Amino acid sequence: MKQFQTALDGFSLVTSQSISEHTRSSGNNLTTDQIKEGEAELALVLSLTQQAFEANAPVPGTMKALTERLQALKSKTTPLTWAHLASVAQGHPVSSFLLQDPLTRWSFEKPRGYSGDAYLLDFIYEHPAVAAQVAEASALGAEVYDFTRRAASAVAVRERREILAAHVDAAAEATDGAEVLAIAAGHLREAELSKALRSGRLKRWVALDQDPVSVGTVSSAFQGSCIEAINGSVRTILGRAQKLGTFDFIYAAGLYDYLAESVAVRLTERCLQMLKPGGKFLLANFAKDIGVEGYMETFMNWPLIWRTDEDVQSIIDKVKHPIADVSLTRGENGGVIYAVLTV
Repeated sequence: MKQFQTALDGFSLVTSQSISEHTRSSGNNLTTDQIKEGEAELALVLSLTQQAFEANAPVPGTMKALTERLQALKSKTTPLTWAHLASVAQGHPVSSFLLQDPLTRWSFEKPRGYSGDAYLLDFIYEHPAVAAQVAEASALGAEVYDFTRRAASAVAVRERREILAAHVDAAAEATDGAEVLAIAAGHLREAELSKALRSGRLKRWVALDQDPVSVGTVSSAFQGSCIEAINGSVRTILGRAQKLGTFDFIYAAGLYDYLAESVAVRLTERCLQMLKPGGKFLLANFAKDIGVEGYMETFMNWPLIWRTDEDVQSIIDKVKHPIADVSLTRGENGGVIYAVLTV
C-alpha cells in the first residue's frame, strides 16, 4: 500500500514514518470487507466527480460535492482503511482535472520533498511570489484554485498569518526591543504584516527553518532588517545544537500538525526554557473536522495530525515546566487551535 509522502529532512524528528505511525496507532487492522466497502463507495464518488467535470458542470458545485463526499467517507472509516482509500483515490483519472489547480498540484507533487512547504502556503496566501504560476493555470485549473483557496483550511491559514503578526506586534508593545523566534518559519510571510517590524521596534526576529530554500528566501526578502534566517530543525532545538539565546515570544505555527505527542511535549518544554520571564510561547494545530481533511489527504496528498482542543490540552498537561498561564482558543472559522503559554 502506498504511504503518504510526508518526509521533511533527515535531521528533523518529523520523518516519513510520523504520520503513518500515528495512523497505525489510531485505528484497527484492515479487513477485506472494510476495504471492499470503502473502495466501492470511493469509486462512486470519484466517478460522479469525473462525469461532472467531463460534462462541464459548474466547478464550485462539483468541488463542493467532492469534498463533502470524501469527508463523509473519511469520517466513517478507520484510519488504516482511509489511508488505503486515499492512495487509491490518488491514482484515479479524476486527478487529471484536479491537478490543474496549481495549489493542489504543488501540494501533491511536493517539489521541495515534503508536505506543507512555504511555497504551498504562498498559494494559499495568494502571494505575488506565485502569481505567475497561478496565471499559467488552465481555465479549469483557475476555477478549481478559486475553490481550494477559499476552503476552510485556506481561510484558517490566512487568518493564522494575521494572528501571528498581531502577537509579534503585541510582544513589541509589551517589551522594548523584544526578541522573537519563529520555528519552522517558512517564508515568514507574517513579517510582511508586522507593524513592529516596519517601525523598528524589534531587537531580533529569528526565523528558523529546516529548508535551506526557505532560509535563503527570508534572508533575501528581509536583508538589512532585524530578521535573522537560520537553518535548523526540531532536532537541533531539542539537541541544543544552536545557541539561539532567549526570547520574549516564540511560536511554532505550522509544525505541531506533524509532531507525535511525545515530540510535541519535548519541543514545548524546550521552547518554554528559551523564554525570558513573562515570555510567551504560541503553538498552533489544525483542528479536526473542519470539513476538508478528506480532500487534503487524497488529491493534495497533505496528511496532518489533526487535533481537538482536548488533544492540544493533553500536550500541555504533560509538559514538565512551570507555566503561569494557558490560553486555548480557535480562529474565527475554528480551523486552527491556538495555545499561548506564558511563563
